[in-house]
Amino acid sequence: MAERGADRFPTTRLSLVLAACLGPSAQSDEALAGLCRIYWYPLFSYARRQGYSAEEAEDITQGFFARVLEKQYLRDFQKERGRFRSFLLASLKHFMANERDWIHAQKRGGGMAPVPLDAVLQSDSGCYNLEPRDDLTPEKLFERQWALTILNRVMAQLQAESAQAGKQDQFDRLKVFLTGEHEGARYSLLAAELGMTEGSVKVAIHRLRHRFGDILREEISQTVVHPEEIGDEIRFLMAAIRA
Repeated sequence: MAERGADRFPTTRLSLVLAACLGPSAQSDEALAGLCRIYWYPLFSYARRQGYSAEEAEDITQGFFARVLEKQYLRDFQKERGRFRSFLLASLKHFMANERDWIHAQKRGGGMAPVPLDAVLQSDSGCYNLEPRDDLTPEKLFERQWALTILNRVMAQLQAESAQAGKQDQFDRLKVFLTGEHEGARYSLLAAELGMTEGSVKVAIHRLRHRFGDILREEISQTVVHPEEIGDEIRFLMAAIRA
């Protein structure tokens, strides 16, 4: 008989990282790198909003993740008490409060073993110098950047899949409908531009939205331990985007 419910829920990055607390492995290291890619910039943004320069905030975030590994902070994570994103933010606050001397004395790249984030820093380093929005608290900025990071990852995968299928132009023209826009006049215009019927355009939009939802659920699933948490996280993500 096929397994049901949570028994069929795939192993996630988070569950692999938590398992690594009992014994690290190459698989758990890869999973940690994946989580770092999701949470690095939101935590960086929090530090920036606290008044640190881009370089200082990068040092703080890098040092925090290194300390997470060194001190095995993840052993303290109790999933029944809150979300992993909330745990990480609380841990960063504790780190910043207790490591002020280190933060002010630390030179870039010194003192601690680096976290596997080279690919992230190389590909996205330009955005780390952006100023945070003035009307958001540090906590709200963290939540919003977390949500945007997730959505950007989803859109990047959806775009890559469309390009691989030879539908890059279609994706570029239809992606605006992922935001929920419904303008009937646009269907005929898009149909003419894409050489499709209006009905085909509507079907393509429906499929794009469906695939977007699937990828979003998959991305969120990598940051939770149990499948029942996915819906709540998606609702939180949408609320954070609107904040």
